[in-house]
Amino acid sequence: MAAVIEIVAYGTPGPQGSKRHLGGGVMVESSKKVKPWRQDVKAAALEARAGATPIDAPVVCRMVFTLPKPTSAPKRRRTWPMRTPDLSKLARSTEDALTEAGIWRDDARLVEYERLAKVYPGEDPEALDAPGVRIVLRALEA
Repeated sequence: MAAVIEIVAYGTPGPQGSKRHLGGGVMVESSKKVKPWRQDVKAAALEARAGATPIDAPVVCRMVFTLPKPTSAPKRRRTWPMRTPDLSKLARSTEDALTEAGIWRDDARLVEYERLAKVYPGEDPEALDAPGVRIVLRALEA
């Protein structure tokens, strides 16, 4: 049987995107949301991990990001978060936070996404009630 880890992290999802060069070889993340987001994910992952050894096997992942719904969006019908942040950049920042938390030996262990989505609260069965991410990691037998 494959090991399963479920993680729910609340906070404003921050995309890991391009970096700015400040000079002298110093690079900084363009988005100010990345650092607090990675801290939120890392804290939730550490709690879910509870001292277990890092996964060192192929991993299948589900990540469903719940984003704040704009006040201008319709209230009574489903809408889609088809604007920034980019889904792939959200996944990248979250994968790095999981690596920092020691969930897996390296994010290269990730071999497949069962689902990678961004949704609004209450508009998807896997949506959270507030901004954040629901992550399900399934380690496959190597």
